[in-house]
Parts: sequence; structure tokens; C-alpha cells
Amino acid sequence: MTATDTLPTAIRDEDHLEDLMSTPSAALVETLAGLDGDITILGVGGKMGPTLARMAKRAAPDKRIIGVARFSESGLRDKLENWGIETKACDLLDAAAVDGLEKTANAVFMAGHKFGASGNPAFTWAMNVHVPAIVAQAFKDSRIAAFSTACVYPFVSVTGQGALEPIALEPPGEYANSCVGRERMFQHFSQRHGTRTSIIRLSYAIDMRYGVLHDVATAVRDGRSIPLGNGHCNVIWQGDANDIALRTLARAESPPFLINLSGPELVSVRALAHAFGERLGRTPVLEGEEQSTAWLVNTGLQNRLYGYPSVALSTLIDWTAAWIGAGGRSLAKPTHFEVRDGTY
Repeated sequence: MTATDTLPTAIRDEDHLEDLMSTPSAALVETLAGLDGDITILGVGGKMGPTLARMAKRAAPDKRIIGVARFSESGLRDKLENWGIETKACDLLDAAAVDGLEKTANAVFMAGHKFGASGNPAFTWAMNVHVPAIVAQAFKDSRIAAFSTACVYPFVSVTGQGALEPIALEPPGEYANSCVGRERMFQHFSQRHGTRTSIIRLSYAIDMRYGVLHDVATAVRDGRSIPLGNGHCNVIWQGDANDIALRTLARAESPPFLINLSGPELVSVRALAHAFGERLGRTPVLEGEEQSTAWLVNTGLQNRLYGYPSVALSTLIDWTAAWIGAGGRSLAKPTHFEVRDGTY
């Protein structure tokens, strides 16, 4: 299967889900064929890392794909290796250990700390600022694609088109400001060493097992109230997010190339709740009223360079409703999309 094949009407199980999320586009195959060298994925153990690594391997089977993490999750290392991905256990806070890693021509940085950040701010800053500084220095001669977040932006009007990449970064809360620090480290060492870097400001990748759609659909199914204060967002299918993120390696430059990564639609949480209510035969319980601002991104640059995402919002809603209605597994990792003060 390729990413351009006909999409299914529903996702059967987790194997089917992970296969879909790791299916590369023809454009990604072409992009990676044009890049020299192998790819190291730092922080491969997160929610997106495994399928991104698998997609890279499927798109470029002749390249070595090396996944680096602490591998605290049981079975993950075996799964990656069964997919043809080499693994290396490493604590990214250990500068000597990171310096000892093989320095491939390409690196994808995916490490970070969000949930629980308010309870341990020192660790949050260590993971989101100190680790990027360690990696940016150790991989200074590599081409780097570094994941960031839309949380680096201030809230913007829901009547506009979202935050554009050049605007000033003035976000609320300590977690979001540590994410600005992450970007600043990659920018600083890119300028100092000439490291070709792309910084990817991701907003809500969607997997059936977690994400804003999962959270809203689950609340509708279970009859729980859905807060509307932070009532708008952007979302994107995780397979599209993986694909585009890997393709940004070819646009890495110094100073870094900045790009928002998400779906182009302004997604209404209220409308989502009603859409899931119709599909699941439930009446959504809505709480509060929408505020006039939200964390929203303008994906104009992404759309010009990479086109419209291959999986439309309507398809994601259908898939999620079917998954939740059938009792599909949850990772039990809520997004906390409703948070407005930056406290996680």
C-alpha cells in the first residue's frame, strides 16, 4: 500500500492503524532518496516516534534508521527492531552518552516533556532546553529536523487564520516557555555551527488511541462534560504529520527553517462533539462558552510546500467514531486541549 491508495472506511485494529500511520507518500520516497546518509531518531519512544521511524524505513529501505530512547516501555525495542530499525538505549540528559552516539547525516529530534510539567518544572526545562542544547552540539554536522509545538505561540483570534511562523513567541505558562527555549537552543547552535535545521511546530497529531478527536469522542460516548473555553484547534492525521516532518529534512537550513504542521481547518470543539454525538447515538454534554482566542496555527506555508493532508478531517472523525464506538484501545494520555493557562 502507498499513501495515495484508497483510504479505508474504518481502521480494523492497532496493526492496521500503525500500518496506515507509517505508509510513506511517493513524495517522501523521492525526498529521502535525494538525501545522503542514514537517519537517527532521538526520542523515538514517544507517541509519534515508532511510526515515524517505521515510515522512514519503508520510504528508504536502504538507509539505516536508528531509534534512540531510554526504552522504558516494554516491548517497544523489539517492535522497532522487527520493523528493521536499529535501536540504541541512551539517556539524552547524559551529554557524554549523546556525544558517544553515532553521528548520522540526518537526525530527527522528538524528545520533550509536557504532562506533569507543572509538578516538576526543573525537569521540564532540563528536557526541553538542556537536552536540545546537548543534541544540537553533538549533532552539529548533521541535518536536523526538530519537533516543536504550536504552544510556543500566543493565543490568537478564532476569527483569523492562525499564527504565522514569523510572529513573536509570547506564550502563556512555564511549559510553553520551555518550548520556546528548545527552539532557541537549536537556533543558537545552528547559527554557531552552520547546522542545517528545520523546526516543526506541530499542532495535535491524531491517532485513534489519543488526540483531541479521541478525547472529545470518548467524552461523548461516556456522557462526560466537554469544556468549550478553549473551543477551537487544528488537527492533522499522524501519518501526514510523520510524512511532512521527514520531508522537512530536505529544507533544513541555517538559520533554521520554521514551519507550522497541522490541518488547515479551524476545528470547532462544539461541532466535533455534535458530530460524534450523531455517529455514536449520544447527546453531548457541553460546558461553558468558547473564548475569542485559542492556540491556532496558519498552515499556509505547509500547504504551499506539501499540499493538503492526505486524510481529511471528515475521514478522521469517521475513523475515530468507529474506533471509539467499537471500544478500541486508548493510550489513556489526554491532550488537555481545554487548558488555557499553560499549566500541564
